[in-house]
Amino acid sequence: MKFYAGFALAMVLNGNYAKAQHSSQHATLGIKGGLNLYNIEGANADMKAGFNVGLLGHIHLTKRFGLQPEIMYSQQGAKSKIANIKSSINLNYINVPLMFQYMFDNGFRLQAGPQVGFLVTAKSKLNSTSTDIKNSYKTADVGIGAGLGYVNPSSGFGVDARYNLGLSKINKSGTTDLMNRGVQLGLFYLIQHKGK
Repeated sequence: MKFYAGFALAMVLNGNYAKAQHSSQHATLGIKGGLNLYNIEGANADMKAGFNVGLLGHIHLTKRFGLQPEIMYSQQGAKSKIANIKSSINLNYINVPLMFQYMFDNGFRLQAGPQVGFLVTAKSKLNSTSTDIKNSYKTADVGIGAGLGYVNPSSGFGVDARYNLGLSKINKSGTTDLMNRGVQLGLFYLIQHKGK
């Protein structure tokens, strides 16, 4: 897990300092954080709130098209309540998405791309009792994300909304395949952002 996260971070940092071949190409680094609303498909549970935080890179390939690699710590899982019994599954990932973006002149962006997640911790909680369940879950999760964003051309501040669809089974055993599903709402800042 550390190798893949470190490799992706190196690629982001390297892109930031690469010399542009022409005026429409440039790369910037940024920071990002926000709200997660996640559920586990197949678990018969409710959506659980959490947060995401990390680094992103934005690479303008042309005036209209760009790439946005990210390294994000992400709180995911699901919860339920039956009578007075509260239970939850708390899954924490390091996610590495690569968003392909179409950029409009007004700052709006359409985005979609693959994501690989690496499981950091997995715990179940029944009322106040917490149990480590990491051995029951796979270490990697593959998915795809799609959404839209907006960046202020002059300040570099922006907002982001994305739906993440898990494509791989996250549980190691069982008759039901469990998959991650979630919505992310975020705020970000691009350092030395160029509006054009």
